[in-house]
Amino acid sequence: MRISALVTSITIIMIVFFLFREGVGIFKSPSVEKGYVIAVNKSNAVETLNSTQLKNIYDQEITNWKTLGGKSQEITVFRVEDITNYYSEEELGANMEYLPAKISEVLAKTPGMIAFFPSTYLVKNFKGKVLPLKNISVANFLGGTEWFPTAQPSAQFGAWPLILGTLYVSLIAILLALPLGLATAVYLAEIADKRTRNFLKPVIELLAGIPSVVYGFFGLVVIVPILKNTFHLDSGQSGLAGGILLAIMALPTIITVSEDALHNTPNAMREASLAMGASKWQTICRIVVPYSSSGITAAAILGIGRAMGETMAVLMVTGNAAVVPHSIFEPLRTIPATIAAELGEAPQGGLHYQALFTLGCILFIMTVSANLMAGYISKKKRLA
Repeated sequence: MRISALVTSITIIMIVFFLFREGVGIFKSPSVEKGYVIAVNKSNAVETLNSTQLKNIYDQEITNWKTLGGKSQEITVFRVEDITNYYSEEELGANMEYLPAKISEVLAKTPGMIAFFPSTYLVKNFKGKVLPLKNISVANFLGGTEWFPTAQPSAQFGAWPLILGTLYVSLIAILLALPLGLATAVYLAEIADKRTRNFLKPVIELLAGIPSVVYGFFGLVVIVPILKNTFHLDSGQSGLAGGILLAIMALPTIITVSEDALHNTPNAMREASLAMGASKWQTICRIVVPYSSSGITAAAILGIGRAMGETMAVLMVTGNAAVVPHSIFEPLRTIPATIAAELGEAPQGGLHYQALFTLGCILFIMTVSANLMAGYISKKKRLA
C-alpha cells in the first residue's frame, strides 16, 4: 500500500512539474516565432514593440510612427513576398540568391518601413535596425482579449475570453446540476421504495458511461434548436447551451455520490428525530442532509471537475468563438475545448504549443482552487 501511494504521488508530482515547466516557457519569449525578426530603418527612433503594437501595425490600425513615439512618418509594412513590388525577378536572381541583400537595401531606402522576415535573410552588413521585442508578460496573457495564436507577424495570446468562457459554462452547470442532483439523491435515498430505487439507480449510473461526443450530438440536435427558438437567437450555440449540457453530464456523478452519502446516515439518527416529533421532511433537511454534507461536497467537487474539464461536448454546442462573452446567450470557447482543438496543430516546442500548456496550468489552478474552496466550506459546516 505504501509503495502504491508513493508511486501515485510521484506520478502526480511529475505530471504537474511537466505541465508547469512547459507552460512557463511562453513568458521567456516574444510573441514573434523563433527564426524571424522585425527590422526598421536605422533612422527610426522606435526602439522596441510589443505584440499588440505589431498586430495593430500589420492590421493597419496604426499607420504613423508618431503614435509609437517616433517621428511623424507614415508606416510602410513589408513582408518577404512584397519584394517583387520593388525589384524584378532578374534583380533578385534566378534562385533568389540576392533576396537578403535586396531586403537590406529596400529597408535602407524607405525610412518609414517595418519589415518581417526570416533571420536567415540577415546579411553581414545589414543596413536596417533589428528591434528587440518584449517578452510575453503574465498580465498580457491573462488579461489579453484576443486569442489568435497563428497571427503573423505577432501571435496574440489573450486567455481572458477562454477563462471567462470556462467560468460561465462551469457556473451554469453547477447551478443547474447541484440542486437537481441533490433533490434526486434525496428522493432515491429517503423517499423512493426499494423497487423504484433498484430500477432508477442503475439507469442513472448508466448515463455516466455515455461518450461525451454522444452528449454533444444530443446538445447540437436538441438543446441548441430549443434555445434558438425560445430566446430568438441568431444561433443557439452559446454558453447557456454548454452549461445545460454539462449539467446533464454531471448529474449521474452528483446523484450517485450524494445518494451513497445520504444512504449511509445511521438509522438511529432518523429514528431519534422522528421520535422527538419531527416530520419526515424536517428529519431529511435538518438531520440527514447536514450529516451527509461531506459526501455531498465530494459530489459537488466531482461535478465541478467534470464541468471544468469537459472538451468535445462543449466544443460542439458553445459556438467555439474565442471572444469575450458578455452574456450566457453568446457563443464562447472554454480552455479544455481550446486545448483539444488546437494541440494537434501546434508545433512541438513552439509558442502556440507552450501557450496551450499555460492554459492547462490555468485550468489546473482553477480546479484546485474550486476543490479547496469546497473543502473549506465543508469543514466550516462540520465545525459549526
